[in-house]
Formats: sequence, C-alpha cells, structure tokens
Amino acid sequence: MVASIEDVARKAGVSIATVSRALRGLPDVAATTRDRVLSAASELNYVASPFAARLASGRTATIGLVVPFVNKWFFGEVIDTVESALRKAGFDLLLYNLGDADGRARFFELMPVRKRVDALLVASLVLTDEEFDQLTALDRPVGLLGLPRPGFLSSRIDDDASSRLAVQHLVSLGHRRIGLIGGDADDPMRFTPPLHRRDGYRAALADAGIEWRPELEVLGYFTPEGGAAAAERMLALPDPPTAFFAESDEMAYGALRTFRRSGLRVPEDVAIIGFDDQPLSEFFDLSTVHQPVAEQALDITLRLLATITGSTEADGGDAVLETEVVVRGSTDASRSVI
Repeated sequence: MVASIEDVARKAGVSIATVSRALRGLPDVAATTRDRVLSAASELNYVASPFAARLASGRTATIGLVVPFVNKWFFGEVIDTVESALRKAGFDLLLYNLGDADGRARFFELMPVRKRVDALLVASLVLTDEEFDQLTALDRPVGLLGLPRPGFLSSRIDDDASSRLAVQHLVSLGHRRIGLIGGDADDPMRFTPPLHRRDGYRAALADAGIEWRPELEVLGYFTPEGGAAAAERMLALPDPPTAFFAESDEMAYGALRTFRRSGLRVPEDVAIIGFDDQPLSEFFDLSTVHQPVAEQALDITLRLLATITGSTEADGGDAVLETEVVVRGSTDASRSVI
C-alpha cells in the first residue's frame, strides 16, 4: 500500500501542514522537526504527489503551445522539440491546435489557457493588436516563434532575407523568368511564411531589375499536390518560367513531379529551389533554404523556462537564427547525387 502524507504526519507526530512545509524546504520548520519528518517519509517510502506539489508552489509546471496546424512538417518539428525540452525540465505541454479561423477566434475570445499554464508559446502566427492585448492580459510569460514583438520573447529566422537568398541563387544562374509557388497570404489563419517569403521573392526580383509578373505567382497551399498544380499552370503560359522558387519543400516535391511528367530535365530545362530543408529534400536532390526549426523551438522554450523558474537569468528579446542556401542537383547539375 502506498504511503500518504497523513501516514507521514502520524509517524512523525506532527500536522499534515508541517509535513508539507518540511518536505518543501520552507524555513519556518525547526531542524529537529524537519529531520523527524524526513526520516518518517524515508521509512515509509513516501513520494509526494507532483500535482499537489505544483498547487503548493503556485505553479502548474505546464507550458501552453498554440499552433495554427498540427498536420504540417514545420509544426510537427516544433511540437516534438518543445515537448522533449519540457519533459526533461519536469514540465508538461498543453497543446492548442487552432485548426481554422473559427478555432482561432474562439481561442482568443475564451483564452482557455488562463490559470492552466505558467507560460505560453505561440508559433508562427501573425497576431492582431487585439490578440496581443489578450496575451498580455494573461500576466504570464509569452514566447513567440517566428514573429518579433517588443515586450515579448521571440525566436525566428528572417523569412524575407532567406527568400531573397534563394531567388538570388536562381538569378546568379542566369534565370530571369522565375515563378513563385507560394502559400496563401490571405489565409484567415494568417501564419507568417506566406507573407514574408513572398515579400523576399519580390524584393529579389526588384534588386535584379526583373519586372514582377503576377501570372508567375501561383498558390500551392503548402502541399505537394498544390505545388504540382501550380507548376503545371505556369508551364502552360506562353512564356513559362525557367526557374521556380517554392516557399516550402513539399510544394517543390510536387513541382518536380510535374517537371518529370512534362519531360523536362532538371536543372537543364527548368530549375527549382525550395525552403525548409526537410529530411526528404536530400533524396529529391532538391536545392533549398535550410532553416533551423528545432533550434528555434528549443531556444524559445529554454528562455521561457528560465523566465518561469528563475534558475538562470533569462535572455530576453528577439533571437534571429541563421539560414543557409543548400545547393543540390535541382539547380546545379554538377551537385547532383542522383
């Protein structure tokens, strides 16, 4: 039979409150009493309830994570990294998948995390001022993944600058007709990559003196199927692109299938570069922008934990992690491994 705190109190000859204070190391317990309580707990193999300990400390030992989707690679990596870091620190993860615009509105209206978490991490959402006000009203530390905001901890990459590098790589190879396979910048979920990566694409064209052509921007909705359809649509143009920038590797995978079915050689007839550097990208021989997803998620999680526990001085502010263009066979035949 598992010993209870009442058993420890009876054996030590003290009250339950005294046992609780002694086991928590509070200073208002005499040394002899503390020794007696510790001895009784040891003899009975008493293990304190983690839930009770959390209540006594005034903390939940839980961090909330808000994501717009769970069925996309980026967010899967984030969830896995955050959960692992919290588990090692003795914290739990409370996940909120918004899913759609109604789920998002409901979350920020009700704020179901209130009194349930010690901190909140919001991943890759472009937030309104009203939503930021709701987060501030929680009176809990809040971390942002993918979006900076004064007064909040944040960790991210520079999507705009990283996309410029991708397009500049295509320009350096001599391409002037460069298509964009993008996400929906008008998506009501308003997550960050479709906005910033499109901006980087357009800026790189302007830097190179290339006129922007709206027909060379087609939505791929961050899926392989969408990427395949977007590439097919642009290849059907009278003056099709000779190169493509896909805002995610998944969309680039779909475009590669379209090129193959169209009888086009990659990169001799058409080149493509993606974004993310997912594990499969090396097998697809896909040039891409490597972004450190796990490193971003770990950075913001550890800083949130430091803020909560006070174990170390929390490093506040905005952390911007580096990205890198990884050149493979889809843009440079000499780099091909296939």
